[in-house]
Amino acid sequence: MRPLGIRRRLLFAVVAVVAVAVAALLVGFNFLLQSTLDKSSKDVLRSRAAEQVSLLRATGGRLTLLDTPDVAGPDASAWVFSDGSVLEHPRVRAAVDAAARSLAGGPRRFVGLGDADLRLYAAPIVFGGKRLGTVVVAASIAPYEETRRVAVVASVVFGGLVLLLVAVAARWLLASSLRPVRRMTRQAATWSERDVDQRFAVGDPYDELTELAATLDGLLDRLAASLRHEQRFSAELSHELRTPIARVLAESELALRRERPPEEYREALAIVHRNAEQLAKIVDALVAAARHEAAGVRGTADAYSVVREASAGLGGDGVELEIVDPDASLRLGVDADLAERILQPVLENARRYGSSRVSVSIERRDSTVRYLVADDGPGVGEDERERIFEPGVRGRVGEAGGLDGAGLGLSLARRLARSASGDIEALADPAGGRFVIRLPAA
Repeated sequence: MRPLGIRRRLLFAVVAVVAVAVAALLVGFNFLLQSTLDKSSKDVLRSRAAEQVSLLRATGGRLTLLDTPDVAGPDASAWVFSDGSVLEHPRVRAAVDAAARSLAGGPRRFVGLGDADLRLYAAPIVFGGKRLGTVVVAASIAPYEETRRVAVVASVVFGGLVLLLVAVAARWLLASSLRPVRRMTRQAATWSERDVDQRFAVGDPYDELTELAATLDGLLDRLAASLRHEQRFSAELSHELRTPIARVLAESELALRRERPPEEYREALAIVHRNAEQLAKIVDALVAAARHEAAGVRGTADAYSVVREASAGLGGDGVELEIVDPDASLRLGVDADLAERILQPVLENARRYGSSRVSVSIERRDSTVRYLVADDGPGVGEDERERIFEPGVRGRVGEAGGLDGAGLGLSLARRLARSASGDIEALADPAGGRFVIRLPAA
């Protein structure tokens, strides 16, 4: 049934169920009608037999028939048998008369004569506890059969009309109910990867299908926002990578233009090396972000060892780095490589802007491990707390002081932290820079 489509499958299922239900009702109705008609005809025969017996009298062990008006006829046929003789019999066909006579002396019973559309009923005649004879009455069952046939035809026609009405109503209802789905499908089929602002726009949800459309619109909003963020990130990344690459090319071209003293070559190589290191950090961070965002399994690591490894090689420039060892061993719910790449940009930022001292404290709060990185530098303004995490953006101090950096470290660090169910937050504090890094605990 798959090639039929969901609408035709539902229509077929509805019609099939209703057809089975209507058929069952028709069978039950006709069976009940047949039983009712059969009982009615038998009750008529019993009543006529009792009426015939009431016209008899027992005298000296013999039956006598009272004088009554002539009630003979096809619907009031009666036979009275006593001691092998017939006290009364109607004018009927020989086959019917023979059938009635065969019932004389027998038990109480009903016999149908299909050829004559008659039913016979034989009942013993008992007076004083002694059987004196048999009464047999006959009645036509033609009216009952006609009623049954008319009822069968009428019920079948009625059932067919009901089934047709249900099929038409179900087809209309399914078509109108699934029309929004067909419209949404056709709309989506015309959209391309560039139509990120297209929506189904069915309005406020009022049923399951419009709720589905609203949910899909919300999903498209999130996907569009993510795509715009990635496009912006890629554009800003390209812009930031262009600067160190341009420096490398310029320095190498200048050094190769003519022969120079060894000191100038060394200075040019130092510039190329610094820019290459900057490029390497950016590329490594991007690769780590892509790998860890796609990974489904997380490892564990020691919180103190991770910050020690992340701070290795960040000393110098007269800035002292102090890491406060926690009282108890704390385990992170992420692998060490990911945690180091999250912490390293924050520590490097603190070392770059700190005047003389950077401190790192570690504690556990509920289900997270919390790092507090503090420096005695100019700090972060209230209006910069979120802005500095945007790709390619540096704070006012960094932009005014001309410090090295692509403005991507904090952005990538937060992205990695959130991919690991953590986060990074900048605190506004006049005493210096304050960054809180939260990572899941093991």
